[in-house]
Amino acid sequence: MHITVPTTAGRIRGRRKGEVTAFMGIPFAAPPFGPRRLRPPEPPQPWTGVRDTFVPGPSAPQPGYLPAMAGLLEEAANPGEDCLNLNVWTPAPGRSAGRLPVMVWIHGGAFRNGAGTLSSYDGARLATDGVVCVTLNYRLGAEGFLLLPDGTANLGLLDQIAALEWVRDNIAGFGGDPDNVTVFGQSAGAISITALMTMPRARGLFRRAITQSGAGHHSHPEDIGRRITERLAALAGAEPTRDGLTALPPERLIAANDALGREIAQASDPGPWGESAGGGTTVLPVVDGTTLPRRPIDALADGASRDIDLLTGTTSDEFRLFLIPLGIGPRITDDVLHGFLAGLGLDPVEARRVYAAAHPGATPGDLLSAAMTDHAYRIPALRVAEARAAHGADTFLYEFARRSPVLDGALGACHMAEIGFVFGNLAAPLTGPDAPQELSEQERAEQERAKQELSDRMREAWISFARTGHPTGASGGALPHWPAYGGRRSVMRLGDAAPVVLEDPATYERRLWEGLREGVTGKSLTDKTHG
Repeated sequence: MHITVPTTAGRIRGRRKGEVTAFMGIPFAAPPFGPRRLRPPEPPQPWTGVRDTFVPGPSAPQPGYLPAMAGLLEEAANPGEDCLNLNVWTPAPGRSAGRLPVMVWIHGGAFRNGAGTLSSYDGARLATDGVVCVTLNYRLGAEGFLLLPDGTANLGLLDQIAALEWVRDNIAGFGGDPDNVTVFGQSAGAISITALMTMPRARGLFRRAITQSGAGHHSHPEDIGRRITERLAALAGAEPTRDGLTALPPERLIAANDALGREIAQASDPGPWGESAGGGTTVLPVVDGTTLPRRPIDALADGASRDIDLLTGTTSDEFRLFLIPLGIGPRITDDVLHGFLAGLGLDPVEARRVYAAAHPGATPGDLLSAAMTDHAYRIPALRVAEARAAHGADTFLYEFARRSPVLDGALGACHMAEIGFVFGNLAAPLTGPDAPQELSEQERAEQERAKQELSDRMREAWISFARTGHPTGASGGALPHWPAYGGRRSVMRLGDAAPVVLEDPATYERRLWEGLREGVTGKSLTDKTHG
């Protein structure tokens, strides 16, 4: 069955399946190539008649992941120039006065990979549960995050804003409430959302935010943004200007960006590369003073976006995704571990003692993973929550603790392991398949039931937050009361066991990081983090 809905650029036709209608590949901006390349997004060209939106649109040009990640991370398909498109799943298309909460997903991928059309992000199950779900693409790598000499910056973030403006102007026709929009995203998507919370142009476009494994510390000041642009251009064999860069095909800039990533990862002195040195990224949002006036964590500390509700959290073992598949963990000796701990600004002897006490029997590689998980993900999330609490803004924190069954469980509750549970897509790469062959049918059924129950809990919490600003709603539902982060430092742990609120979990590890100079990045292990 086909459903037709009007938009500001023309009428579109979607396909209904069961209770949900999907509209795929809707352009929210014109193709950002040709004369529009390396320029802010422009409105799409209107069309006459009815445009079919049955298949996903092109993804942004990107390099893909390392071979070691094959099968673990889903690759985007069909890269192309007309990449500024989005997808909508709705249980109520065609309603002229939308009233359903809207959830807009911003994907991760280290600001160089990913797409809103990955099967893990299929929004049908969320729509079945009573929201209008939107996923989007934005420009990646050099196309989206260079700082040009004329001041052009953060084009990928401006793409996200253009998509949110499309939602504001059109989502009522899909049954959604434009005054009740929640942006949610993971890793680079979560970092983007934290930036959007502090950007003047994004003001009023969303009411709530959910940031999964990404916070407000990852950005470049102008000098590092310029350095990134100049070095990437040199590696591509071009002048670091719009004219110089647009003379090259996208593949040339992608190759140069990868080469720069390798240079940064191998740099003996990480200082000149700022946050890129610690996370293995190249491009990041740039604090240019205009589109992004301040470093997001600093703006939040001064009270920015205290009127926006926030749900944020991390997985228990984020960094294992970057150590285990690449075979790095077993190569970490005590000497290497001490060097990295010192590079992170910690007293290496004390830090090793604290992490070893919290992880009995752990190898040096395990301890490094735990420290890097805290450095790159958990501690930044806590600092965002603490900054907001100082201004009376509620923030709800979670820890996702279910171990991925992939690689015989060696990944633990790693980066991205929660995504399939949030969307209700339990065939997502890091979610399953679950059981080893020797398990009985009954044991398999029990594991599948536990997975489904965890997904049900998380979807209920995320949707309750999108609807009301509280992740357990008025009645509590499948979760215990979830207090905001404050004096008790409350965190909801979600895993195979019953959900439980912990007070100040990993206290001693947290205290290790107190008082450290923010922005200490340490050495880089891999060029594919911030997935």
